[in-house]
Amino acid sequence: MKSSSRRKYRKRICPPAPAESARTYIRIDPSMIGMFRFLLEGYDNLGIFTVVNKFKGILVLRYSPHLKREIKQFLKAVTTEMHLEILPQL
Repeated sequence: MKSSSRRKYRKRICPPAPAESARTYIRIDPSMIGMFRFLLEGYDNLGIFTVVNKFKGILVLRYSPHLKREIKQFLKAVTTEMHLEILPQL
C-alpha cells in the first residue's frame, strides 16, 4: 500500500491580542498620500493610517506590534516609490 504524502495539519498559535497598537509617524509629499494608501492596501492592509497634517504630509501609521518586522519591510519597499521620512515618536 502506498502511504499518503500529505502533511499533517499543524495548528498555528495565534499571539495574544496586544493592549495597544504600535505607531509610527512618517512624513511624505502631500501629493503622494493617495499612492501611500494604495500601496498599503496592496500589502494586505498591514495597518491603517491617519493624516495628521495634510499640508505637511505627516501620517501616523497604526499596526499590531507583532507585525513590526513586516511594517519595516513595507516602509523600505515604499521608499523605492517615494521619499519617506520616519519621524521620532512624540
